[in-house]
Amino acid sequence: MNTSRTALLVGGSGPTGPHVAAGLSRRGYAVTLLHRGSHELPELAGYEHVHADPHFRASLDESLAGRSFDVVVATYGRLRLVADAVAGRCGDLVAVSGLPVYAGYHESGRPRPHGMPVLAREEAADTGRASAETETPGEGFARKVRATEEHVLRLHAAGAFRASVFRYPTIYGPRQVYPREWSVVRRVRDGRDRIILPDSGLTITTRCAAVNAAAHLLAAVDRPEAAAGEIFNVGDRDQLTVRQWVEVCAAAAGGTLRPVSLPFELAGPGRGLFPVSHDAHLLVDTHKAAERLGYAEPVPAAWALTETVRWYVEHPPDESASGNLVDRFDYAEEDRIIETYLRATAGLLAEQRPAMVAAHPYAHPRAAGQRDHRNR
Repeated sequence: MNTSRTALLVGGSGPTGPHVAAGLSRRGYAVTLLHRGSHELPELAGYEHVHADPHFRASLDESLAGRSFDVVVATYGRLRLVADAVAGRCGDLVAVSGLPVYAGYHESGRPRPHGMPVLAREEAADTGRASAETETPGEGFARKVRATEEHVLRLHAAGAFRASVFRYPTIYGPRQVYPREWSVVRRVRDGRDRIILPDSGLTITTRCAAVNAAAHLLAAVDRPEAAAGEIFNVGDRDQLTVRQWVEVCAAAAGGTLRPVSLPFELAGPGRGLFPVSHDAHLLVDTHKAAERLGYAEPVPAAWALTETVRWYVEHPPDESASGNLVDRFDYAEEDRIIETYLRATAGLLAEQRPAMVAAHPYAHPRAAGQRDHRNR
């Protein structure tokens, strides 16, 4: 295979990295990985590795001195510094940002109406900014993420490279540093038969399988002209509610977990299933990548999630990964909260009148010219 073209992958040892590296290699690129060297994966042994810290400009400059690349895919580190370091050193930059750019991602009570827009399009992040006096920590973080995206696109406009930006959601797959699926897998392995689901688990958080996220980035490599100067949301085609996610994970782990619904504010440890500390939807529109770049999803979400769980069954996360979870697996506390809630609401349920059943609004007479059984 002709590998005269060169690619630099910043990161590479996380969930999406091996898929990106393999995809670049299949496209004929000689791939170099730049990462800190903390995680060396066997499947990445065949690539050139440059050990540097992409969080610091001096480390980047030292490691890249005298080098240039046709494509740089930046999935890790401080994106602004990475972009500055590769400006003038590459033809195309495919940069990874994230959904916290959207107002309401961290603090759902700030926007009006409440929460992020449902199916937020890429341009929804271009809303006005709060003043320095009223800006909250979540708004400040979103502002910084957006400022970094704008910095990358300014370098693109100045001719430093052709750039595209991809906003990652919650990514799942093997070797995730925050293995959310373990909250379900471990409960099944520990013999639990129930799990607290805030608000019946009806909240939707955009997720993307690592292999599908990598395919988004590779679509920009395939169509650099169409990707140039654009921002794309990333996500699986099919999105699951928290309850559906739990059901798929539990089944893949060989068990079932009965959902116990509590209001989000009272759900205690159940709130650990959510990526942020509120119950608003975090759902974005992901059609742009398909329309502009011809992105086609390699793997259905349900299959990818099932395979992820099976991997964790065989490879339980170590303490450094499981310790990142908010979930403490305190089953005694969970049972105490469930039983306290059931006792507190039992009287209210007993006093309620039977729920009214909504009648179909249109008349359904049994014969022409007659009224129906509701006198309509």
